[in-house]
Amino acid sequence: MFTGEYQHSLDGKGRVIIPSRLREGMGDCFVITRGLDHCIFVYPSSEWVRLEQKLKKAPMTKRDSRAFNRLIFSGAMEMEADKQGRVLIPQYLREYAEIEKDVVFIGAGERVEIWSEPAWRKYFVEVDGNYEELAEKMVDFEL
Repeated sequence: MFTGEYQHSLDGKGRVIIPSRLREGMGDCFVITRGLDHCIFVYPSSEWVRLEQKLKKAPMTKRDSRAFNRLIFSGAMEMEADKQGRVLIPQYLREYAEIEKDVVFIGAGERVEIWSEPAWRKYFVEVDGNYEELAEKMVDFEL
């Protein structure tokens, strides 16, 4: 399970160091793709396979299912960190997530999310004020 919040910066080539605590759980190979709320999702290979299996069950006859599958699969790329723990975030994903320099890695359970630092701060302020309300809505999950 991935947890925590870590700040890093892209280098001049668009590479970023994956925090070591997160890198340990990702293994040698992982998948990076478009996420929700204009962030980037990073899945360990085993979690990506589980997600693929779930998405294969989505009805191809439904427009929203096709659209979601197209966006998540077309954005997906298998990655490996180099010896320094860096990965090159593809330009199309940097543009999607509006990442220019500073990024925030978020441990989000079964996946890691990469946010532009300004987008994360804005999102956090928006949802932080509703923390108790969100918790009440989650009561059905039996936390």
